[in-house]
Amino acid sequence: MRKIYVIFLLLILNVSAVFAAQTKIQSLRIRSTANNTRLVFDISAIPEHKIFQLKNPDRLVIDFSNAYIEKKLAQPPKSHPLLIGLRTASRNKEDLRVVIDLQNQVSPNSFVLPANKKYGSRLVIDLPIKSKKTISKQQPTKKIKTVKNISRRVKPFIVAVDAGHGGKDSGARGKQGTLEKIVVYQIAQKLTALINKQAGMKAVMVRKGDNYISLRERMNIARKAKADLFVSIHADAFKNSKVTGASVFTLSRRGASSEAARWLAKHENAADLIGGVSLNDKDDILASILLDLSQTASQDISQLVAKDVLKNFGRIGELHSKTVQKAGFMVLKSPDIPSILVETAFISNPKEERRLKSRRYQLKMAKAIHQGIVSYAKKHTIALNTIVTDDESVHKISSGETLLGIALQYGITLDQLKGANAALKGNNIRAGQVLSIPMGS
Repeated sequence: MRKIYVIFLLLILNVSAVFAAQTKIQSLRIRSTANNTRLVFDISAIPEHKIFQLKNPDRLVIDFSNAYIEKKLAQPPKSHPLLIGLRTASRNKEDLRVVIDLQNQVSPNSFVLPANKKYGSRLVIDLPIKSKKTISKQQPTKKIKTVKNISRRVKPFIVAVDAGHGGKDSGARGKQGTLEKIVVYQIAQKLTALINKQAGMKAVMVRKGDNYISLRERMNIARKAKADLFVSIHADAFKNSKVTGASVFTLSRRGASSEAARWLAKHENAADLIGGVSLNDKDDILASILLDLSQTASQDISQLVAKDVLKNFGRIGELHSKTVQKAGFMVLKSPDIPSILVETAFISNPKEERRLKSRRYQLKMAKAIHQGIVSYAKKHTIALNTIVTDDESVHKISSGETLLGIALQYGITLDQLKGANAALKGNNIRAGQVLSIPMGS
């Protein structure tokens, strides 16, 4: 009897273990634009799955291996131009099949996103709507509005403020013993306070104390904060103590190329890169092109911000260089975040060392950086405006902007941006043109 009981208990434990290992399909979110429908499955882990179509009638089938459904999945709206209905069924007592009835055949594109601070693991399926007839049916259901104001605000322009060095890395040291890590942190604090007082803007300090943070981790902190701009603050040093002045740097082309090679070698780290477009399912050539476009857009923005910051530095003191400099600094290498590095002064120069220790001069430096950022933001984004709509925001195109750069700025994909602007032809845009920006995609 005891032996039978033990066997029965082992069977129960074995069944429980199998069930515990199953992937949980938690929910389904449906997002639609003029020419694309996005299905986002929220899942407890990324399972083995297969996506295919059936005809007569047209259906999309998603088979999840060793998975179960936590609760009933959302049905598409009755007026949806592509999706008719959805049903689920268990297969082989372990697997799950999801069947979506369609108005017509599609060419699905799918990719997976690993868990982050905001969301868990996700399976994303894009269903492009190519038929002109289908698009014309969808347009009346989602009108682009650009004037109606409601309480929801545009995402703030987020600036990651990075005080250089920290902890065991003290940086440069002045002749009077002044440490670079201390004075740049004090300037970073003042800059953060100024940005947070600016309507439509928000600052996130990368280093929040006297602690050591690796250069790549600084980039990761900015990315997790969904930063629109990364500003690294330093104090220069040179063996000739007579050298003076401030400088502003952006990433050199050589530095960008070396970083691109690193990202392309590790596709799995690029799932949330370049506006949400995964590189995992792209061949090397396509992935290289996408990454190059992303970097080019980010570098263009970096150059514009750097010019405005440098102009404001020239109003308060001497410049070491009157033009924006380029270098391969590691902290400037994030492919998807425009980044600048500011050398506030030469700590190796006794006169500038005294200035760097002065609270008044620190505030002047912080104000110069702040004014440069605000100047850029006012000219090239609507982040400082409060005009928003119930479904979307709008963006007025400035000279030198690109579609991909605008998509990166709002954290959406290029396809989502084009989908919300059916009148766009290819990638051609003009200064003064107004784009509708889909929010919460």
